[in-house]
Amino acid sequence: MSEPLSSLIDAFSDYLSAEKGYSHHTARCYRHDLREFYAVVSGGVLKRGGSAAVLPEQITALDIRAYLGVLYQKKNEKTTIARKLAAIRTFFNYLEKHGIIQINPSESVVTPKQNRSIPVWLPVDDMFRLLDAMNDVTLLGLRNRAIFETIYSCGIRVSEAAGLNVEDVDVTGRTARVKGKGAKERIVPIGRVSLEHIGAYRRQLGREMGIGEESRGALFLNNRGKRLTTRSMGRILESVSRKCGIPMPVSPHALRHSFATHLLDAGADLKVVQELLGHKSLSTTQKYTHVSISRLMETYDKSHPRK
Repeated sequence: MSEPLSSLIDAFSDYLSAEKGYSHHTARCYRHDLREFYAVVSGGVLKRGGSAAVLPEQITALDIRAYLGVLYQKKNEKTTIARKLAAIRTFFNYLEKHGIIQINPSESVVTPKQNRSIPVWLPVDDMFRLLDAMNDVTLLGLRNRAIFETIYSCGIRVSEAAGLNVEDVDVTGRTARVKGKGAKERIVPIGRVSLEHIGAYRRQLGREMGIGEESRGALFLNNRGKRLTTRSMGRILESVSRKCGIPMPVSPHALRHSFATHLLDAGADLKVVQELLGHKSLSTTQKYTHVSISRLMETYDKSHPRK
């Protein structure tokens, strides 16, 4: 007889962190989704006459579908439901791989069809206007300009920007070492403009707080000298975008989307953009081609004599 399902969920979470190299945050999200799944399906198993400790072999495909039905009733987005189902699949694949179950109940459950949405992005002129609006020469103003110049220059996630250390930026080689999802590292180019703003910020940091350009540790700091959080970065950008009149909500991720869109519009190879963004699958990067294609269609409609 196998261990109770609740114990296996905790063991699986530890396995993701210790052996698969997942971040603590990702492993915690998996555990949260699986515990939610367990809370829903255990009631159905017990009604069928199961033991008080629900075992993994007692879970059926019907239980998983019933759980998805509950998520639909609670009006969860399809992307959320797909994510939770992916966590369940990964968990049961783990159980099957380790010989804990013989039949994988998640194999026959179909992922909900996703509504492919075009990511929010800014035209080049609006992007420049947004960045140029950050012209405050105070320490925090210089920091803010350096943060968002770096995100747009490198196309990195806001979490990756928050995780940058001084030693990750190679000024001579014009590259940055980025720690992405699943603790995976990649090297990305960083533009001269971004490096100039980072340098200006770090020099001012040395003058005001005694933290020199050669100091190691977090690259972007809050007013207490600690690593700046992703939430703070989001709030700062939202405030700046409102002040300069951008007619849509702008998040740090919109800068990443803009980076990808602008590269593709300029003729960059999709595979190269995939590497720069740190996407595991090319299909994830392909969503940006919808934006570029819409621009091509607009040009076609305006220009072709027999449209």
